[in-house]
Amino acid sequence: RYARRLHKTTRRLVPDSEVRFLLSESGSGKGAAMVTAVAYRLSEQHRLIDETLAEFKLTHEQLLQVKKRMRAEMEAGLKKKTHETAKVKMLPTFVRSTPDGTENGDFLALDLGGTNFRVLLVKIRSGKRRTVEMHNKIYAIPIEVMQGTGEELFDHIVTCISDFLDYMGIKGARLPLGFTFSFPCKQTSLDAGILLNWTKGFKATDCEGEDVVYLLREGIKRREEFDLDVVAVVNDTVGTMMTCAYEDPNCEIGLIVGTGSNACYMEEMRNIEMVDGEQGRMCVNTEWGAFGDNGCLDDIRTIYDKAVDDFSLNAGKQRYEKMISGMYLGEIVRNILIDFTKRGFLFRGQISETLKTRHIFETKFLSQIERDSWRALLVSLEIILVSVRACVRAGGFFTTSTEFLAMLTSKPWEGLSFPGERGCNANARGSAPLSSAAGPSSPTALVSSHSFSRIMHQTVKDLAPNCDVTFLLSEDGSGKGAALITAVGCRLREAEQ
Repeated sequence: RYARRLHKTTRRLVPDSEVRFLLSESGSGKGAAMVTAVAYRLSEQHRLIDETLAEFKLTHEQLLQVKKRMRAEMEAGLKKKTHETAKVKMLPTFVRSTPDGTENGDFLALDLGGTNFRVLLVKIRSGKRRTVEMHNKIYAIPIEVMQGTGEELFDHIVTCISDFLDYMGIKGARLPLGFTFSFPCKQTSLDAGILLNWTKGFKATDCEGEDVVYLLREGIKRREEFDLDVVAVVNDTVGTMMTCAYEDPNCEIGLIVGTGSNACYMEEMRNIEMVDGEQGRMCVNTEWGAFGDNGCLDDIRTIYDKAVDDFSLNAGKQRYEKMISGMYLGEIVRNILIDFTKRGFLFRGQISETLKTRHIFETKFLSQIERDSWRALLVSLEIILVSVRACVRAGGFFTTSTEFLAMLTSKPWEGLSFPGERGCNANARGSAPLSSAAGPSSPTALVSSHSFSRIMHQTVKDLAPNCDVTFLLSEDGSGKGAALITAVGCRLREAEQ
């Protein structure tokens, strides 16, 4: 009678639940064996996950090899004989000086480097109390414009400039302008830059091989509303360096690890064989995102790096950037999730349509996951629960809520970096230590990056123990820096005249 009464009472107490009772045969003995079997399965899973993620953690010797290879590629880019075939292009920027504090005036700056475009008015005041005042507006660049014609892209840019000049009430003024153009350009002067190739999802036609300043000026002419004095075309990495050099004259390296990744530094003119003259120094834009395009990093690229590269817009190009930068890290993690699901470590081997969607797992999730493990679970649910919800309703992935919770808190899940550091930091192989390995050994550097800075600082110490490197965070390098380069350009132009 006991079983029958228990069942009946349970139904009364929880009328909305369907409860089924099973008799456990030899629970303590058979159960112990089952516990052992499950533990063994999880242990084996854990070992396989560790084995997979170990590929992301480079040894000290591997990092030294990366450093050595990067130096060789940089030297090839600087030499006239090997420049054409070099993948790390080491492009002269014709920025010959960092700010000296005497820069003064109002300047316009444009910032094109991603899906958003900014127009800025920057007021620089010299004297005892130097100040930089900035006003800006952000404009979206639709995907159809990014991947349309060059004329459509530059007409859109000029339309945004026109709106900003109206907004600031300065349409009649002919202000000096700096154009931050965050794509590989071969500069022939401070105000001329030939676009070598698009990156970061841009594919506008009739632009590659053209002078982007000319395309901008032609767009302004077509508009027939205003005129601007385009003084400089600027890479955002150079702008980053100039912004910090305004605060600290010792700063002579710029580094960006954001949507893309790149570095610049002040080089002795005698080492830049592509430019005449041996006196003084010039900033070199390394364009190191293409490091590895010749196969020199193939021994450390994982199957996930290769998958991301194969399905990108520019397959085979910018391989180093695809291993370390923000545009691709989330996609690498998505590929890990898919692989682990296929191998039965997650979601009972069922891959949802959501998880198959490229770029659904955003890189910002990694930062949020590292910052706050429990909050990270909620953030992760953006992708995970969308994947899980339909299958839970249909009795798919998880038969009980306990199983779902166990999956979220299990070692295999932690191995993927949610909620711990392991997976994000395994992936940071491509970001913090790897970008540190490539960096030039110079006395001062700056970095604009997210939470992996701690790992990066430590890696720099390990790889360059004799260098005292100081990191500064560049505040708005691409905008403020473009204005500062324009100001320096105006100062040097006046001096020459």
